[in-house]
Amino acid sequence: MLIVQKYGGTSVGSVERIEAVAKRVIESKQEGHDLVVVVSAMSGETNKLLDYAGHFSKTPNNREIDMLLSSGERVTSALLAIALEAEGYTAVSMSGRRAGIVTDMLHTKARIEYIDTTTMKAELKAGKIIVVAGFQGVTETGEVSTLGRGGSDLSAVAIAGALEADLCEIYTDVDGVYTTDPRIEPKAKKLDKISYDEMLELASLGAKVLQSRSVEMAKKLNVNLVTRSSFNKHEGTLITKEDKIMEQPLVSGIALDKNQARVTLRGVTDKPGIAAEIFKKLASCNVNVDMIIQNVGHDGTTNLGFTVPQNELEMTKSAMSELRASDVMEYDSEIVKVSVVGVGMKSHSGVACKAFDTMAKEGINIEMISTSEIKISMVVQAKYGELAVRALHSAYQLDK
Repeated sequence: MLIVQKYGGTSVGSVERIEAVAKRVIESKQEGHDLVVVVSAMSGETNKLLDYAGHFSKTPNNREIDMLLSSGERVTSALLAIALEAEGYTAVSMSGRRAGIVTDMLHTKARIEYIDTTTMKAELKAGKIIVVAGFQGVTETGEVSTLGRGGSDLSAVAIAGALEADLCEIYTDVDGVYTTDPRIEPKAKKLDKISYDEMLELASLGAKVLQSRSVEMAKKLNVNLVTRSSFNKHEGTLITKEDKIMEQPLVSGIALDKNQARVTLRGVTDKPGIAAEIFKKLASCNVNVDMIIQNVGHDGTTNLGFTVPQNELEMTKSAMSELRASDVMEYDSEIVKVSVVGVGMKSHSGVACKAFDTMAKEGINIEMISTSEIKISMVVQAKYGELAVRALHSAYQLDK
């Protein structure tokens, strides 16, 4: 069985933890598995390197940032290979370049275009444990590139897909995917299995276990993905095809996204193309728009509301001021998005009704609503966010 394992920054945050990871890798090797291990930089290392760069420039060249940051993962991969060799196991560390990971030219946010697996397959055939520096690759012209946030997870999933691995295990500091954040609702339960689509929704809605890019790639490459803790032996959560999950729950999880702000444009000229003009302007500023609501127009004007990430609100304000698309612009950063996610919604009625009824019973006003086939999202005032999560978790009996 070929397994790709990925260990995050907290899992390799010290030499003692790297030693513990080495023992875990050896256990898998002793079970007869072929192994490719992908590692992140030691926790805190990336921020330290960025601080160093910031000492010289507030806007350093992205090419140089890639050269700088890619060193963190290379250090960890070499240390883990050394630790494995010290225990009597043949291991080889690889940079993204050596592993054959080829990306596009977008420094600090590169996308993987393909992986040349020739070198990795040769080393696996020789019986070696491969330790790959995650988060990085190389462009067609030979420049070092990094993959952006969640890049090491992405490296692991892409390698698993390219090598047609039987399993990709993502080791973090949490046990798996829960029905909601256990810090908000202590009764939250760990899920044994969840579909790609549900995990994609939860990841995009604020769940911090996995980045949505990694889940998208796992779905695309048909990689069975397990997320589990590197600090205990508990079973994790399997993320897989929907048809491999025997009984689909009505609702799988409740997500809370606190990084939201609402923008309302009042008195927008009600004419064809005005929405395109507004959102084209936002797109040109790389603002990520989420929920959108437009009212029926009266007297030649309409009101348009949408949500953006809080950290993009100032950019949104600037863009809208330049456009001058409405008489009045209102901004509210004291909101959150609460979402109910579950593939069972496809075949059951009344899910939305229960969500709205639950909010009403708690005296929580819903300010915006959006839905998909497997999701209901509601914008509420920030002070009610955690109450809404607990109420919905109980209403759908996710603690049972």
